[in-house]
Amino acid sequence: MICAEVSIIPIGTSSTSVSDYIAESEKVLQNYTNIKYKLNAMSTEIEADNIDILFDVLKDMHLAQIDNGAQRVSTSVRIDDRRDKDITLSSKVEAVKAKL
Repeated sequence: MICAEVSIIPIGTSSTSVSDYIAESEKVLQNYTNIKYKLNAMSTEIEADNIDILFDVLKDMHLAQIDNGAQRVSTSVRIDDRRDKDITLSSKVEAVKAKL
């Protein structure tokens, strides 16, 4: 499993609100049945089986902003591609909580 955190910010829109644009990117995730995702206040976390699927998802989320009229889009991504053991977003949180 590969985990990622993505923040996609539309720039050059007619409003200071970005929730309509973010919703368009989130709708993209519903088209992928082979991933898990979680919307947070500042980003979206994604779990995918492999890096190819992840990059397809990220590309489609980014392009959803353009398709929705954004003149410029800033996308930030952090990827955790751990190969020595299987990880999930939940297992990463549980590992920290177990140490508290």
